[in-house]
Amino acid sequence: MKFFCVIGDPISHSKSPRIHNNAIKHLGLNGIYSRFHLKDKDKLKESLFKLKLNGANITLPFKEEAVKIADFKDELTLQIGSANTLILKNRKIHAYNTDSPGFLKAIEEFKNIKKALILGAGGTTRAIAYALKQRNIHCTIANRSERNFSHFKDFKCTLYEDLKDFEFDIIINSTSAGLNDDNLPCNVDLLKKIKTKYAFEVIYGKKTPFIKFCEENNIKYKDGLSMLLWQGVFAFELFFELENKQKQIQKAMLEALNLS
Repeated sequence: MKFFCVIGDPISHSKSPRIHNNAIKHLGLNGIYSRFHLKDKDKLKESLFKLKLNGANITLPFKEEAVKIADFKDELTLQIGSANTLILKNRKIHAYNTDSPGFLKAIEEFKNIKKALILGAGGTTRAIAYALKQRNIHCTIANRSERNFSHFKDFKCTLYEDLKDFEFDIIINSTSAGLNDDNLPCNVDLLKKIKTKYAFEVIYGKKTPFIKFCEENNIKYKDGLSMLLWQGVFAFELFFELENKQKQIQKAMLEALNLS
């Protein structure tokens, strides 16, 4: 039997066990998927081996650490500098990023996007910004501090208070604001200045202040549930080394989400 889990802080909200276990069941595979609450990033590598895992999904705030501890990284992970999927083989850690292709699948219905604003500069932002770049979408990254801007040398970066351009096709909240609090990712007066057709909230499972803002201002939005679904499909393929099973995996995971 293969053992997998999702690792993060916080982690109790995660629907990953639900979607992966349903896919395991429907495809008749021998495995089980759980969750693990980790508070110390320095214990990520140790925890993977102590839990005797075959693989893991990594969520906030350990996606950059996942790259650091990996023995092997695929090209996408190297480009992004962030990993959300780890495979353990022969005591070696292999790192992948399925967030990036998962995000692109999640926003397929948003048409004619040419300019994007991302709020936040963490590991998820790296995956999203890289995905947008691959689609030739001009991307601006705004954050409360300059601390992580060195990871985005190919992008326009600005502090929230220095943002001068307010016209975008999509605004994306990649911060954790609203996950465990009632905060917006940035000042509400700044959000009110921004004109956009679409919005995307990476958090799922709750109506965050960012989503409430979108509803109040008639902005078409999606939350992170569809991104969770598609990054999960791609991760599942890696976990079980599957090919040509994407539709079956998607169907099983979508069923699990609809049951929640």
